[in-house]
Amino acid sequence: MADVWCGPREEPSVVGLLRQRADDVGDQMFLDFSGEQFTYRQIWDRAAGYAAGLNKAGLQPDQTVVTMLDNNVDAAALWFAANLLGGIWVPVNTALKGSFLAHVVSDSDTRIVVCEADFLDRIRGEVASLPMLERILVRGLRESDRIGAVTVEPLADYLLEPDETAHVERSSRDTALIIYTGGTTGPSKGCVISNGYVFSSARGFIEQCGRAAEELNWSPLPIYHFNLVSGTILGTMMLRSSAAIAGRFSVSGFWPEMRRTGATVVNLLGSMGSLIARMDDTPALTECHGQIRVVHGAPFPAELQQIWRSRFGVQLVGGNTYGLTEAFPLTTLLAGSPSPPGSSGKANIENFDVRIFDDNDREVRVGEVGEVVCRPRRPGVMFDGYWRRPEAFVAAMNNMWFHSGDLGRFDADGFFYFADRKKDYLRRRGENISSQEVEQVILGHPAIAEVAVHAVKSEITEDDLKVTAVLKPDGRLSEGEMFEWLKDRMPYFALPRYIEFRDALPVSAVGRVHKYQLRDDGCTPTTWDREKANVTWDRR
Repeated sequence: MADVWCGPREEPSVVGLLRQRADDVGDQMFLDFSGEQFTYRQIWDRAAGYAAGLNKAGLQPDQTVVTMLDNNVDAAALWFAANLLGGIWVPVNTALKGSFLAHVVSDSDTRIVVCEADFLDRIRGEVASLPMLERILVRGLRESDRIGAVTVEPLADYLLEPDETAHVERSSRDTALIIYTGGTTGPSKGCVISNGYVFSSARGFIEQCGRAAEELNWSPLPIYHFNLVSGTILGTMMLRSSAAIAGRFSVSGFWPEMRRTGATVVNLLGSMGSLIARMDDTPALTECHGQIRVVHGAPFPAELQQIWRSRFGVQLVGGNTYGLTEAFPLTTLLAGSPSPPGSSGKANIENFDVRIFDDNDREVRVGEVGEVVCRPRRPGVMFDGYWRRPEAFVAAMNNMWFHSGDLGRFDADGFFYFADRKKDYLRRRGENISSQEVEQVILGHPAIAEVAVHAVKSEITEDDLKVTAVLKPDGRLSEGEMFEWLKDRMPYFALPRYIEFRDALPVSAVGRVHKYQLRDDGCTPTTWDREKANVTWDRR
């Protein structure tokens, strides 16, 4: 079994473990960011330096720090820095803009935002709606500035001489970070994640892939993704190991990165596995045949599994695990255990009681599809609720079971299969999208009377987003014009691929839109497709 942290059940804090690793393996490489390498000691020193800076900025225990950063050493160090002061790290999706971004910054009650220079204008445009915001620290900025009452300063000015007297002792029950989910029917909600839950999730990742201390883990996932935070960063610390984190995913850059890093455990998401499987042969691909032991991601179909095994020489393909940011992993399987293609392991009975319920919270029969529900068997294995939204947590915990909003089934052998999402949200290229949030943006256009945002099947994997809309009687708007209007108001991953204008939307007797009918209709002959229209947009 891998050399996993095996201390008492009362886990250390994330920064407590980092301090220990800096002491016992301080000179070992910890994190590689696109070739820029940092040891455990260097990461600790940087985190302690930023902690001194955040202390100067007035950060108090249990207060939040929002970071909107690309994958780089400062993004990781600021997590640890906030926690050293007893603060809470809130990593934000770097694609957010407009009302999507303002909602997260406002909802998290933060006074301090740290961002890349490229993202400053996005925040600048929302400052008027953020009365609590006091300070923006900008990575790459050279001179201070102001946006109204908000101070804008170089992040570099807040990397100070460490002052350990300001550090706050934290336990496994204390909050380490907040991850904002894409939501289902409403605005994004912040999942409150304790130190103990990060450890529990990381252990699940390690056990599922059987990663050993000598194996380097490579991931192109963003720093705001819980998979990277727990599975790659904390999992690496638990193993006294090393990890390489790419700036972003690139099909053409994948095999050169494998050759450069020597990675044997790889994390992918969404359609990445399919895109790599279809790429042309390259010298780097040939040289790395058989190097990767595990490629971890969503369950791979049987055909895709075979391609990765035969063409690339990978031993373990796909992810025999299922979970959410709120509770992970709900199902899992130890590395190397046989499983049917498309399945996601078996119920994680050590940590959870996992069931499949119908709409009346009655357990369905084996093989039937229903909603995935769970409750913990021990503390520290799932989130602690939604930040400042107790009513949302109570609603999710109906009848004392956490309702995932996902549909799935267990077969007669106990293997789990994900079926669909119960509510009207989508998952596109690894991103969760709230249909309601997108609809609210679109309804801001003066020519739009009604709109429904829904999924249509993608030819790769997961969903593509379609907008079906009704124009006002005097509305004049083409599909291309709508797309151009949306480009500056929504993150790239929420931009629709398909747009269709109709005279009316299908509705029930009480006026509720029948999105299932729109999903079944799919792409009609009158549907506009941005892929065929050759439009361009900023993918950041």
